[in-house]
Amino acid sequence: MSFSFITLILLTISINMAQLQQGGPDEKEKTTALKDLLSRIDLDELMKKDEPPLEFPDTLEGFEYAFNEKGQLRHIKTGEPFVFNYREDLHRWNQKRYEALGEIITKYVYELLEKECHLKKVTLPEGYGVIVLNPNENYIEVEKTKAQVQLSSDSSDEPAEKRERKDKIQKETKKRRDFYEKYRNPQKEKETVQLYIRDNGSPEEHAIYVWDHFIAESTAENVFFVAHSYGGLAFVELMIQREADVKNKVTAVALTDSVHNVWHQEAGKTIREWMRENCCNWVSSSEPLDTSVESMLPDCPRVSAGTERHELTSWKSFPSIFKFFSEASEAKNSSVKLAPTRRSNRIKYEEL
Repeated sequence: MSFSFITLILLTISINMAQLQQGGPDEKEKTTALKDLLSRIDLDELMKKDEPPLEFPDTLEGFEYAFNEKGQLRHIKTGEPFVFNYREDLHRWNQKRYEALGEIITKYVYELLEKECHLKKVTLPEGYGVIVLNPNENYIEVEKTKAQVQLSSDSSDEPAEKRERKDKIQKETKKRRDFYEKYRNPQKEKETVQLYIRDNGSPEEHAIYVWDHFIAESTAENVFFVAHSYGGLAFVELMIQREADVKNKVTAVALTDSVHNVWHQEAGKTIREWMRENCCNWVSSSEPLDTSVESMLPDCPRVSAGTERHELTSWKSFPSIFKFFSEASEAKNSSVKLAPTRRSNRIKYEEL
């Protein structure tokens, strides 16, 4: 599939080069004929050719995968880890297969949280010792009705001629923008609209909403955060918006390979100072767990998570994170300074 597409591009380039070298009316006519030929080719249909239907099992067993006693996803028959390139030269089909399996695994993880961890899945739960935020679910995607499609195209009061020119430009822009999505999933032919969840339309909004409606109103005296990747950015935004409340209620924050940036997010000096005292970022690194890792950002100490894999930083650093929380809680209760490692990092930042 991708081979045919790439060949088409190379063919166009080769003929254009020949035109430049030879020139003349005949070559211009050939170029015009080529453009006419290319305009008749339906790239969407070309990309669909020979692609299997996007129909996949709805269970792990149907995919012939299962989790072993170590919690690792393995093929039932071969014992091998998940293979993305299940079918050669069908990247889009492999991607959709991967996404379908991911949906099943997500449901499986939710079931484990309920059965093994005794959590209860409800919308934005109150009153629990552990709250698992879901900052990535910000909207639902539904198919547009015919009325919505008609409304979006006929809602303008502009003159017909001007609207037609504007619509033509918008259609061309949308066609280019949607090209890669169609390449990834050429069988998606329905128009959809995203309905954003009220007051939770982004990870940052979600974090603030949960804070305002649940954490801030709880009776907990020691609140700890574990924020992975973009979750760290959402936490910094929470601090910017609710600085006094966060400082009063949060005892310590463990970041794991956080992508926050105190400069880009315009975190003030008082926030940066609080983060140096009460936060630690376990980052992906080849160094042993808890080894100090230098950083140019004056926010909080960075130490190695003991792995170079971004997605494993939380798992690998859990023992150190809970020790960090325990020490922070004891320090708060006894008014004792924090651990030497963190203190030494703080001194470096102050000198910088």
